[in-house]
Amino acid sequence: MNRPKIIDELRPFFEPKAVAIIGATNKKGKVGNVIFENFKKNKEQGIFKGSIYPVNPKLDEIEGYKVYKGVKELPEDTDLAVISIPAPFVPQTMKEIAEKGIKSVIIITGGFGELGEEGRKMEEEILKIAKENGIRIIGPNCVGVYVPDTGVDTVFLPDEKMDRPKSGSIAFVTQSGAFAAAMLDWAAGAGIGIGKMVSYGNKLDVDDADLMDYFIYDESIKAVTLYIEGVKEGRKFIEAAKRITKVKPVIALKSGKTEYGAKAASSHTGSLAGADIIYDAVFKQTGILRAEDFEHMFDVAKAFAKCKLPKGDRIGIITDGGGAGVMASDAVAKFGLKMAELSEEIIKYLKEHFPPHAVAGNPTDVVGDTDAQRYKYAIEAFVNDPNVDAIVIIVLFQVPLLNEEEIIEILAEYAKKSEKPIVAVAMGGKKTEYYAKMLENKGVPVYSTPERGVRAMAGLVQYAKYLEKLNKE
Repeated sequence: MNRPKIIDELRPFFEPKAVAIIGATNKKGKVGNVIFENFKKNKEQGIFKGSIYPVNPKLDEIEGYKVYKGVKELPEDTDLAVISIPAPFVPQTMKEIAEKGIKSVIIITGGFGELGEEGRKMEEEILKIAKENGIRIIGPNCVGVYVPDTGVDTVFLPDEKMDRPKSGSIAFVTQSGAFAAAMLDWAAGAGIGIGKMVSYGNKLDVDDADLMDYFIYDESIKAVTLYIEGVKEGRKFIEAAKRITKVKPVIALKSGKTEYGAKAASSHTGSLAGADIIYDAVFKQTGILRAEDFEHMFDVAKAFAKCKLPKGDRIGIITDGGGAGVMASDAVAKFGLKMAELSEEIIKYLKEHFPPHAVAGNPTDVVGDTDAQRYKYAIEAFVNDPNVDAIVIIVLFQVPLLNEEEIIEILAEYAKKSEKPIVAVAMGGKKTEYYAKMLENKGVPVYSTPERGVRAMAGLVQYAKYLEKLNKE
């Protein structure tokens, strides 16, 4: 199989040998300074392995780094340029980049097509230079790229303003830079790992379709999340989506659903939002899962990152609180799933191992005086029941006899060895969050409400059904 061209074209954005920061400055808080500091810090920590070349005609050095007066002076190994200079200077800089032979450019700068005709003309000039010289561009009007594993970080919000998430297997692609920054900060707080984040802004060149094609071959990525305001090249998007969803799930959050939202999208990134019903149809046709909000998007992505795919849609629920079990059962119906009917043999097994006041059924309620062993009996039963395709386990850590470390080990063990996907639900405050993070660190996705847990499982089921349908065609 021939190596796809897209891999070589986009790899320098994620794994550059040497990055030129055009507009680097020693003025704290400025975009060019924050980006320089990001790379410098990651270089010092041994994460970024490449060279860093600040470019600024007015400076000789920044914090011990030689500053190059212009693009022409840059060393020959430069394979990524990050531009953070005023928009009117970008076209000329692109000409110099073309002459230098640099093939990957991130244009952070705003003030282009999103502002009107004059900006669009600059974009056309920049794109013409890029096309004639085989240059790929992310941006303009974006925050660029964040890759925790390689230390690429062009997000111009400093550490004291925004936490960076740990490494993970979820790719996050977004049109909006502000949304990118907010979601990275949120993901860091929620303990969600991000493998690669790309904010492409006005997507003058590199777009969702290109990135989906790249992520097909990126073994570090298990699930792709998209925040979309509008798609410029519909056919290209559809074909790329069909290619990637054969091998990896894609979860999309499409904004601009209403007339007001569509108008806001146009002024924000110059996007034509298009009729929302068309996007719905395209997502269904191509196997993209549509998220209702950002929590939904990352909830589902987290499940894909940690879970196996289910063989069907029959859900088993285990809980130590009856009310939570009822809420989960409602969610099963709400999201188009089925409650599994436990086999008589399994119900008999549960009754033999449960006290009389515990409920052997679906939901199975191990009740509030449970210990970890009672949970283990229930999980063992559900894992071995052929009538159960997927399991939602609700753990109220607050109950008095439950040893937290023991139940965490049991859940992690079964999630790892079972062929069925297992998600956990843990409701509560700071103490619960502490144990939930322990559980997540052992590979089990944890959700703060029964509805969120079941909704994430529904995403797994939906994608599994899509793959099954593809295999039959």
